[in-house]
Amino acid sequence: MISIGEIAPDFTLPRTDNGSAQPLLTLSALRPQKVVLYFYPKDNTPGCTTEALDFTRLADEFAACDTVVIGVSKDSLKKHENFCAKHGLGVTLVSDENGTVCEDFGAWGEKQMYGKTYEGIIRSTVLIGADGAIAQHWPKVKVKGHAQEVLAAARALT
Repeated sequence: MISIGEIAPDFTLPRTDNGSAQPLLTLSALRPQKVVLYFYPKDNTPGCTTEALDFTRLADEFAACDTVVIGVSKDSLKKHENFCAKHGLGVTLVSDENGTVCEDFGAWGEKQMYGKTYEGIIRSTVLIGADGAIAQHWPKVKVKGHAQEVLAAARALT
């Protein structure tokens, strides 16, 4: 689990290329930029698509406050690339197929749907400061208005 103020667990994962020659993304290499990690259950589902489109619409505003937005799920890189192409997404997606990063950031756990309990990705977001420390954590996200809320927090973070 994570705590506000601690250095975010580092990771290296395959990413969508968004025109970059670098096929892997290492969290610590992004410093001194701020980083938004948003964890979502599955590509091409209604809530996940809305969330990705919301972050994409605000991409220029996040960039203006020196903040990188990264979506994390267990979907394969191929699924991520198809998801980006289908919806014209402008955010980087990383593939955490074995779920280690989801677990490290507290985004993996028990969920319920239609009365059934199962383990899965908990929609959550982490804002990491320029120093690599966790500045804010949204442990259970509701999609509507969330990207705007995260942008406001990123702007307020010095």
